[in-house]
Amino acid sequence: MNGQKRLRDYGVKIGRLETGNYNSITDVEGVTVGHVTLSSKEIQTGVTAILPHQGNLFKEKLIASSHVINGFGKTMGTIQINELGTLETPIILTNTLSIGTAADALIEYMLEHNPEIGITTGTVNPIICECNDMLLNDIRARSIKKEHIFQALSNASPVFNEGTVGAGTGMLCYSLKGGIGTSSRTMEMEHGTYTMGVLVLSNFGILSDLMINGKPVGKELRDAILKSREEEKDKGSIIIIVATDLPVSERQLNRIIKRSVTGLSRTGSIITTGSGEVVIGFSTAMKIPHEKTSHCLSLSMIHEEDMDLAFRAVGEATEEAVLNSLVSATHVVGRDGNERPAFKDLIEEYKINIT
Repeated sequence: MNGQKRLRDYGVKIGRLETGNYNSITDVEGVTVGHVTLSSKEIQTGVTAILPHQGNLFKEKLIASSHVINGFGKTMGTIQINELGTLETPIILTNTLSIGTAADALIEYMLEHNPEIGITTGTVNPIICECNDMLLNDIRARSIKKEHIFQALSNASPVFNEGTVGAGTGMLCYSLKGGIGTSSRTMEMEHGTYTMGVLVLSNFGILSDLMINGKPVGKELRDAILKSREEEKDKGSIIIIVATDLPVSERQLNRIIKRSVTGLSRTGSIITTGSGEVVIGFSTAMKIPHEKTSHCLSLSMIHEEDMDLAFRAVGEATEEAVLNSLVSATHVVGRDGNERPAFKDLIEEYKINIT
């Protein structure tokens, strides 16, 4: 988006289903994304904020679920999501050592918008997700401040950049530069047309494993770049955020977000022991009031026979989101002169055909 070259601009189409207007998580109506990017020499990090709807999320919660593919991660807030099945704050993505700052800022943001929290009602469950950007970023400097969280929340928009931005500034993908990527799919059902949107923070993989639409592009690049040198080990992670307007129960949503692993695996991931793969999903189809009502709540949900289309949609969108995070990223030199090249520069230099 914003004029960036994405996977489809290279002639690569992933899967069978059509994309939404932006081919983005923001194709789900009401969802917006904001970034703050810190990129200066040793500091290569940032914040990405996902706002699930434009109202008061604490007062109008959403059906939500989380799934851990591999648990080498420090995500906050999933215990309550899994117990209650609801989301009540925006989602903040940042680096591993900034989760405390991000949580403090998000709590302050929620208190400001909800003066009853902690006085006439309970507390709040902030959702913070992270990946480790220590190769390119001086993560010990803890450069993320509360104001960066506030800025990311305030500048959230339906249109946003991918790659080396926000929380993705210092992240890697298949040993190259990675970061933020997004994609969406539309789902035509008898009772309506719905959207599945995915946003990823990619920070995983070794180059030789990279697959694009089933083609071993990474092996070809590795042979060209590394020649006889040994590859680095994969020690990274990925955060996958799934948004949909499909009417689903928390149980159905959990089944859907588990299938994001099919798209992740199609890009080449083997989900290594030191990698943290965490998925958080939400549905905007119904808003659940914070305050108790005098009547029972009614939940609309799709039939189980409709689930396969949703499974396909989330897999395809995850696969393309990961690849968008890779192809839209730019070359970065960071901490101690460590650097990671951009995929788009390498395929041009080595004349690699990815279609």
